[in-house]
Amino acid sequence: MSNSTINTTTTSESIDNKNMGTQTNKPATMPEHIVLDKWADSGFEWAGVMSPVNFERLAALLADEHEQPKMQITANLYRRNNLLHLAFNVAGEVWLTCQRCLQPVAIDLTDNYDMALLEDESQMNLLDEEQDYLLLDEILIEQLPERLLPFKKLIEDEILLKTPMAPKHDDCELEIDQVGDIPEEEVENPFAALAALKGKL
Repeated sequence: MSNSTINTTTTSESIDNKNMGTQTNKPATMPEHIVLDKWADSGFEWAGVMSPVNFERLAALLADEHEQPKMQITANLYRRNNLLHLAFNVAGEVWLTCQRCLQPVAIDLTDNYDMALLEDESQMNLLDEEQDYLLLDEILIEQLPERLLPFKKLIEDEILLKTPMAPKHDDCELEIDQVGDIPEEEVENPFAALAALKGKL
């Protein structure tokens, strides 16, 4: 099975049926969506260097005081054992604001991800015990006659789940003077709802 591959250096627009299967050396963007019915069987690959600020929700968490390094991202939509998968790798870090000293702190986001995309719940019995999965009915965008997979959003969802909501240096001092100990409150992760979309057996 041969996959279509696109190499890019920037972010954020949809790829349609006309330009999705060609390679280019020109600066391009990570597709917002891909046409599922066109690429589910033939496979789809994407690779590019991304700035964290090009992910809108992630950008809201970044430290303004530090230049954000680029991240290398590779992604692959493929079918295995009659199950559709979206796998991707993120290599890089972001700078957030330490919640103790209010100075920038580097957070490593390097990781590998692989999630099954199920047509319905009857396919759950085909999964490995620890396989993450999403139901296509819950994530697809219907634009008849096409079904669009929210490619960029799914990748950003996983990056956000790995991003701490209360980042701290391993060893730093509080920015303000204080008397006695101030207990640290647990900060609820507003992106925790994303994890609920991923099924666990």
